Amino acid sequence: MASLRKVPRVGRQLLGSASHLKLCVPGIYRCASTESTPLPVPDIEIDSGLATPVVTREGIKVVDPRKRASRRNFELPHERYRYRAPKYYRGPFHPIQPPPSSDPIARDFAPGPFNLPRLKQTYQSTIASDIMTMMYQHTPPGTPDKPERIRLREWDDSSPYMKNRPKRGPRGADVLFPVEKPITWQNIPEIRAVHIAVYTPQAKKNYDHITVGKAVLQNITGVRPKTTETKRSVSQWGIIRGDKSGVKCSISGNQAYEFLDKMVNLVFPKIKEWRGVQGTTGDSTGNIQFGLGPQDMQAFPEIEASFNMYPSKMIPGCRITLETTAKSDRHARILLKALGIPFYGKIVD
Repeated sequence: MASLRKVPRVGRQLLGSASHLKLCVPGIYRCASTESTPLPVPDIEIDSGLATPVVTREGIKVVDPRKRASRRNFELPHERYRYRAPKYYRGPFHPIQPPPSSDPIARDFAPGPFNLPRLKQTYQSTIASDIMTMMYQHTPPGTPDKPERIRLREWDDSSPYMKNRPKRGPRGADVLFPVEKPITWQNIPEIRAVHIAVYTPQAKKNYDHITVGKAVLQNITGVRPKTTETKRSVSQWGIIRGDKSGVKCSISGNQAYEFLDKMVNLVFPKIKEWRGVQGTTGDSTGNIQFGLGPQDMQAFPEIEASFNMYPSKMIPGCRITLETTAKSDRHARILLKALGIPFYGKIVD
């Protein structure tokens, strides 16, 4: 007790309130953590991964989703928490951007592409840049713009009813064709679609001509064709409105490039004395047409491989329309020449 009285008052209060604390002289006793013996740390795991229990089919609890859904008192909120792509594209700086078309949740989702035609690869890597380079025309700065050709006629002031009226078209049966703009990186022409049509007037007496024409077109294009009918009656030719007159089909995208590649590399070289496509063909809006005879249709590899399956006298010819994104026949011919289709004769610009 005499020793406790010598301790300061604060120390006596601490020793009295906390009786479990012991007054120890530093350096005589060690901490409890140092007195315990350390556990050995193994270098490898004691338990092997092969000792885990094997899961069998009997141990899996089978859950029927229909029964579980029928036991619910309320339906799950499916539409409220479902993500919907924005309906409109509001520019590149808008905080909400629509997903790309390759994303399945996109509104314009289109599966694919599942193949990339060789001709399309050539167009994207070589032909497109070559066309843009060859069609480039340098204009020095300060050069005045050429006056545009007057395509529409204005009204005169002979009548008060002619004021503020829209301009009239040209005289005659001419159509206002689209204006040909210089080719830049934004409007390089390319193939949009290929339209194939077969006209068989013999189908009025023998419907087998329609069947053979359908089989031929479906075989060379891979698309199921449609049957066409006559729109008006011609008594001199014995044609009645509504008669089955032929078949037609259209292909676009990668199929169009594959069909054009097949014609350029396999069909055209087999046609004897084929000069090419006539230079005056076209509809002045970037679409080029040409025809193939019944003998030329036999040059397709699909027809040549199974020629005995078709009646030789019923294989029809066809007319082919190459639809391009060009606005004039001149640009369309430049594209087709680069793809390998030759032209002959007078070329109309």
